[in-house]
Amino acid sequence: MKSIQTKDILEAIYDKLYVQFGPQKWWPAKTPFEMIVGAILTQNTAWSNVEKAIANLNKSKLLSPNKIKEIPLKRLAQLIKPAGYYNIKARRIKDFVNFLFRNYGGSLKKMFKADCLQLRAELLDVRGIGMETADSILLYAGLKPIFVIDAYTRRILSRHNIVDETATYSEIQNIFMDNLSCDTKLFNEYHALIVRLAKDFCKKTPKCHKCPLSTFNKSIKYACDSCSEDLSKPHSRYILKVELYASPEVEIDKEEYRKESKKEINKLVKQMKNMDPKELEEDIHVFHKLTLCKRCRDIFNKRIKCREFV
Repeated sequence: MKSIQTKDILEAIYDKLYVQFGPQKWWPAKTPFEMIVGAILTQNTAWSNVEKAIANLNKSKLLSPNKIKEIPLKRLAQLIKPAGYYNIKARRIKDFVNFLFRNYGGSLKKMFKADCLQLRAELLDVRGIGMETADSILLYAGLKPIFVIDAYTRRILSRHNIVDETATYSEIQNIFMDNLSCDTKLFNEYHALIVRLAKDFCKKTPKCHKCPLSTFNKSIKYACDSCSEDLSKPHSRYILKVELYASPEVEIDKEEYRKESKKEINKLVKQMKNMDPKELEEDIHVFHKLTLCKRCRDIFNKRIKCREFV
């Protein structure tokens, strides 16, 4: 049995959903700051309720960091009341704005110039901002290439046996980040299509017979890359990453090094100019990602530990 690659599965799902639904034009916000406020407000509530809260802030002309910084907490809470948990969410919006002024002088432009992973860590330190909210801010407001994982993504992938129901946020995120092109527009559209699929078909009580992915799961075959054992269930699949390095064995004493190093370095540089960069990289470093059953995973790890591979 030939195992289909995760990359192929994810690309096929995207293609089917895009054909079915078309571009989603998500996140629906006029400015990056409005998007950030929306990401905080949408925690534990329906988007329709968030829209009402956003409309209230728009009417009061408060959708800017400076205005939010100045408005009293109680007044802010009343305006966002339709979004639910309004006292908590008002504090969270205030906490984000305080972070923005403390670290970046109130400028979103300055904030989004920061390194993506560094900024993600900073956002996660802000009270009330978890991984989903932080990644939504980075992707949709900051246009950073990071994939957002939510309950809809977990539900769809687990129902199609791509991930286990107990998989962590980072484990699911890595599936997308490791197998798709690192592209902001792709991540944006893909996540929006997943949300659309979950709302229209993959509900808590799914409408599988109408779902655009209804026949897709039957065509997916998972098998161990070593022994070809059937690996239909996610918990039976183990990913083993193997990195191989190739380098010549050279013995040279200090005297020879002093005398020959400059000559050899110049020679090496000259050779590298005529080499294909991709070929050179492959000659030096080879990376393999294997999907294995538990027995083969254990055998591979034992052999690697005992240095049986060259």
